[in-house]
Amino acid sequence: MPAIEIGRICVKTRGREAGRKCVIVDIIDENFVLVTGPKTLTGVRRRRVNIDHIEPTSKKIDIEKGASDEEVLNAITSAGLTDYMREPVKIEASLF
Repeated sequence: MPAIEIGRICVKTRGREAGRKCVIVDIIDENFVLVTGPKTLTGVRRRRVNIDHIEPTSKKIDIEKGASDEEVLNAITSAGLTDYMREPVKIEASLF
């Protein structure tokens, strides 16, 4: 299972959005990815994130590279993961 791939659901571990779930929309290079919540669902806005600041989960949705927030939201809804995405995650200090 590749951990960093398009459609992989992750948890942000750093920053003001720490503990919220997001989806990888695009891979920029070996250190950065583009993620989105989308903001209306999880509160995570579309942004570039260092891969050291996210923790991949075992869940993945089927989206195209560079998918819009609406396409991501539709994929989450069709996969039945809406409630899962809304649940915040408690970040442990050992992750830092």
